[in-house]
Amino acid sequence: MRIAAGFKAHSGWAALVVIGESDDGLVVVDRRRIELVDPADVNWAKQPYHAAESLSPAKARQLIERATASANRIALKEMRAFVKRSNDAGHEMAGCAVLIGTPMPDWTIEQIRSVHVRMHKAEGVLFPAALVRAAEHCDVKVVATPEKELAVNADATRKIAALGKSVGPPWGKDQKNATLAAMIMLRHL
Repeated sequence: MRIAAGFKAHSGWAALVVIGESDDGLVVVDRRRIELVDPADVNWAKQPYHAAESLSPAKARQLIERATASANRIALKEMRAFVKRSNDAGHEMAGCAVLIGTPMPDWTIEQIRSVHVRMHKAEGVLFPAALVRAAEHCDVKVVATPEKELAVNADATRKIAALGKSVGPPWGKDQKNATLAAMIMLRHL
């Protein structure tokens, strides 16, 4: 089956929805939550800039670099697992779409730490960026899709609702947007 994945990242985790094209139309092939932080580091790695807020500049840089490296490593592990599951099932990979927010200026760690809202922005960029890098490393065609640019028409809404009914809960906004991104990847919109 020809498949595409959509990823909607949050701080420390992502919703993954994989859809495929069958003779009967679109089907959900896989849906899961993937963790993007090491369980041993969950208390601080989900929001590393916040965790580094009161540290010295040198210690803050070390912590953020450690969190970024960890997110990249875990995203790569999860992407490899997704590719393996897909290959083992004999699917043809169209690619994946990773939902992203608005781009962030090229701020230094100190500039980010100096303004609280910048810390939120940096953490919001960290995990989708790790997924994009992981897909590129695995030679999976990837499109970084600005979430604010997702346009849902009546046909897409109907298709997404039908897919959600076929698999049941959870089927919230994260899964719907990841599905929409995957549908775009499969060129069904």
